[in-house]
Amino acid sequence: MILETPPTGVNVPPEPGDPEDATPLSLSPEAMRELGYRAVDALVERWSTLDEGRPWNGASRSELDERLGAAVPAPEQGEGAAAALDAALTRILPVAARVDHPRFLAYIPSAPTWPSVLADFLAAGFNIFQGTWQGASGPGHVEVEVLEWFRSWVGMPAGTSGLFTSGGSAANALALVAARESALRRVADAESPFRPAVYFSDQAHSSLLRAARAAGIDADGIRILETGPDLRLDPDAVRRALTADLAAGFTPALVAASAGATNTGTIDPLGALADLCAEFDVHYHVDAAYGGFAVLDEGGRKALDGIGRADSVTLDPHKWLFQPFECGCLLVRDPTLLTRVFRVTPEYLQDTVQGEGEVNFGERGIQLTRSFRALKVWMSVRSFGLGAFRSAVTAGIELARASEERIRASAELEVVTPASLGIVVWQARTDADPEALNRRIQEVLAGEGTALLSSTRIHGRHALRLCILNPRLRRSDIEEIVARAEAVVREAGE
Repeated sequence: MILETPPTGVNVPPEPGDPEDATPLSLSPEAMRELGYRAVDALVERWSTLDEGRPWNGASRSELDERLGAAVPAPEQGEGAAAALDAALTRILPVAARVDHPRFLAYIPSAPTWPSVLADFLAAGFNIFQGTWQGASGPGHVEVEVLEWFRSWVGMPAGTSGLFTSGGSAANALALVAARESALRRVADAESPFRPAVYFSDQAHSSLLRAARAAGIDADGIRILETGPDLRLDPDAVRRALTADLAAGFTPALVAASAGATNTGTIDPLGALADLCAEFDVHYHVDAAYGGFAVLDEGGRKALDGIGRADSVTLDPHKWLFQPFECGCLLVRDPTLLTRVFRVTPEYLQDTVQGEGEVNFGERGIQLTRSFRALKVWMSVRSFGLGAFRSAVTAGIELARASEERIRASAELEVVTPASLGIVVWQARTDADPEALNRRIQEVLAGEGTALLSSTRIHGRHALRLCILNPRLRRSDIEEIVARAEAVVREAGE
């Protein structure tokens, strides 16, 4: 559809300066520019001095109640946009973790590119509604294009597509619901009740368990399979569970593998699990939210061999593709599976029926109102080229290996799990329970502003993690962090 300029006198907005232009919620062009420039200046200042600041700056609820006001009612009269902007920049936004700080090594960081930030600014400013092709055909085309990039990178077959989501949790949920409904269709004529079952390891992301509960999978149909010393999902254990469940009257709906587990970066045996799922005719999902974009690195691609055989794959560009939150993605080998499950066309959307090749992305998930998330990826890759992203991913993998080597050489620290897709798990070396020393290392490094680390448990064993993702992180940073951790352990032993 081509939108034409309306004829003169028909719904034409008033000229600038016209009294009718001054609405209670409007600002003059001059004021908008001034505020916009101030916001951009603040961002550039933050980015250019990020390495100098602390990776974490938080406060308790009681502290913030005192500083910002506790349960203050909304003001009846506005204080002005400039004052609100100042308050946001000075009193609110700084009180947060700087997840893009190079020494923020906790959880899984996000280190976005500047073009991706501009893309979010533009998508918000143009107020893109991307639930239908009619509402945003240009943005829809870009989303189709970027999904095709992702498909080719992970090696899924032509025809694979999907949609952008808020993150990996949403993508995993959509995949699980779609697989459950697909399994229901397969046994719709069966006389016995439908008892779906899903399978993943004890190292799988928590969103899969949450999604299974939300999808109505009964607790007796959720199989969380214990991993062995290698922390990988064992195909033989999956086979035993599938066989037992079929004999007990369950319908296997989904097997989920990890391609870069959040705890350790561990990769499940993707090819062997693909063979197994094909044999049992069960939906094979790969959660590659953290590690999927390691396929851009030659070694990473080999480690992820078999990912392209999945029926669906979760990816998180706001992780290892260096995009700002929120930016997740679900790829599905047969995207009609999504539309069969999620498409609903009420009367008030009857004008949005698309033509051949056009996609109403609101029909592929639960969000009708969707933002234009694909623009940030498109602008980033167009700005720097895929080679720059490939180099950044490779650098993260290599720096994680160097970090592992440095920890192995330490008398005060020891490796718990080796480097895998940028994650190294380690702990204080002690004859006693290391948890107290580990926590002391976290407290000292965070309190001094050296680094922010998070902890986990590996088979019940308390440990610390380095999640090396930010391309601004250097070997000198790792040396400083490890040396300070060593000093904490030595001080504790004195």
